[in-house]
Amino acid sequence: MWTREELDRYARHMVLPGVGAAGQARLKQHSVLVVGAGGLGVPVLQYLVAAGVGRIGIVEMDRVDRSNLQRQVLYGVQDIGRTKAEVAQERLEVLNPHVQIVTYPIRLDSANALEVLRPYDLILDCSDNFPTRYLVNDACVLLDKPLVYGAIHQFEGQVSVFHYRGGPCYRCLYPTPPKPGTIPNCAEAGVFGVLPGVVGSLMASEALKILLGLGQVLSGRLLLYDGLEPAFRTLHLERNPACLVCGDSPTVLELQNYEVFCGVDA
Repeated sequence: MWTREELDRYARHMVLPGVGAAGQARLKQHSVLVVGAGGLGVPVLQYLVAAGVGRIGIVEMDRVDRSNLQRQVLYGVQDIGRTKAEVAQERLEVLNPHVQIVTYPIRLDSANALEVLRPYDLILDCSDNFPTRYLVNDACVLLDKPLVYGAIHQFEGQVSVFHYRGGPCYRCLYPTPPKPGTIPNCAEAGVFGVLPGVVGSLMASEALKILLGLGQVLSGRLLLYDGLEPAFRTLHLERNPACLVCGDSPTVLELQNYEVFCGVDA
């Protein structure tokens, strides 16, 4: 049953071919977990909340820093020092009070990942480090959940959908992590301020398509974006039968210590 306010809010969706009232009801019934509420997580959260996804979880333990404000447009100067999860929940509940926001102001690790991810239909990896990416991928495969992935670097970004209807997982694309120090993070390399908005919007689009059953999902494909050209390229991916996680004879049957796996153990 829709309220008058909801009918007005979602009017442009409800007249859209392929969505309609039935599709909007599907969004309302679904749940999504967003890992990371930074550069990529901010636009992802804003668009999924605005679209009316029924329940959205946010995993984020960091606090707002002044350097975030160049690209993480959900936060303001007055939020510096506050936890991102708390601020994000406040702003998103104002954006759409019909969406349930659940926050996890914790460090996601092998001990808690399965418990945190299990209640959600779809996972979006908006993290910025390799241990978390491998952790989230492996947890999604073990829980049999689709994963929307995005990453950014300076002026470039990439988006894909992993473990979707028998498609490849993140480890099929990157079987082993890069050596520590070979790929600088945003603080070291910098990032074009609008780039997370572009890549995050593409991730939100893939998430909505999956939830609605619309169009062609980026499973088995890696979408590359170069903001300086500007240009998009698409690479074809295939599931690796020898993949240690999603292959025909997987050997990774439980979550590992991913800091050690990625060579960044403190």
